[in-house]
Amino acid sequence: MNDRMTTPWGELALTRFPEDPRERLRAWDAADEYLLQHLAEQEIPLSGTVVVLGDRWGALATALAAQRPVQITDSYLAQEATRANLHRAGAEPGAVRLLTTQDPPPDRVDVLLVRVPKSLALLEDQLLRLAPALHEGTVVVGTGMVKEIHTSTLRLFERVLGPTRTSLAEKKARLIFCTPDPSLERPANPWPYTYALPDGIGPVSGRTVVNHAGVFCADRLDIGTRFFLAHLPPARGGRVMDLGCGNGVVGTAVAVADPAADVLFVDESFQAVASAEATYKANGVPGPAEFRVGDGAAGVPAGSVDLVLNNPPFHSHQATTDATAWRMFTGARRVLRPGGELWVIGNRHLGYHVKLRKVFGNSQLIAGDSKFVVLKAVKQ
Repeated sequence: MNDRMTTPWGELALTRFPEDPRERLRAWDAADEYLLQHLAEQEIPLSGTVVVLGDRWGALATALAAQRPVQITDSYLAQEATRANLHRAGAEPGAVRLLTTQDPPPDRVDVLLVRVPKSLALLEDQLLRLAPALHEGTVVVGTGMVKEIHTSTLRLFERVLGPTRTSLAEKKARLIFCTPDPSLERPANPWPYTYALPDGIGPVSGRTVVNHAGVFCADRLDIGTRFFLAHLPPARGGRVMDLGCGNGVVGTAVAVADPAADVLFVDESFQAVASAEATYKANGVPGPAEFRVGDGAAGVPAGSVDLVLNNPPFHSHQATTDATAWRMFTGARRVLRPGGELWVIGNRHLGYHVKLRKVFGNSQLIAGDSKFVVLKAVKQ
């Protein structure tokens, strides 16, 4: 959806990434507008190093491009959207410094603008990483929709940075104001978090998982993945893609069971791919592996993969959508060789078998219980 956001500095045409003319979700919301309006009305000096944390589709960084901000994001898609939106807005090359949540943060931060993420753990990790760069004069303003800002959110700002208060709600959005206290005794960063997998789940029973902050089910094995691990295809060697790999447990299970497999771990989250690589290495798996941050299967050569394993997400920043699953299924079909297989785990009610039949022309039920199904589709 190509729409225009009105800011105190003019109108901006913004889109999500990948751009889809059928997409009805905007690339910004009232929380972004509220923050920009506040900066302009209060005449907050945007000088020194301005950091924008968690900018979802680049709306904030694009609006503030003249201030040459640093954007920090966990999302490859958000980073690509920012690049496209900056180009569309006519920003000069390099106007925004694009960092990931895995990159070292700036040494000094004079203005910190935080788009509150869905994951409190990711917010904790990033605030702890940024805190040493803040000083008494640093301006800290957070923003989010009312449903995204909880008491725990405010307590986290207080615990890591300093005294915190909130604004009144406006268009169901709210601002967070924090005064940094450099003398505050901050807790140690608990991320990444490491735990041992339970027994009885096949080749990775009792093995180690490493989770960076913000990755799905950071402190335990979720029941969907557990069900998938119990019904993985038999060892066959070849090129295997763990598509939407998360912490890499599924791809690591394949590599442990089948040393002849060449596993490619792919996710759009920088935190997830770092977790997958750490999990793989923590288990001393001997086989070859590649770790790639990207938009699903995009960039992977067509016909180069023998098996794709996939647990598609069905949420995108609070919105329930099947667009990601469609892209993953069509991407999987493109990269599979003839006769190659896509194995999918999903909630029974999502009806993935219908989508697979449309994309592949076939779908087979491998296993199911009251909540989950494992499906197989073959590239004809």
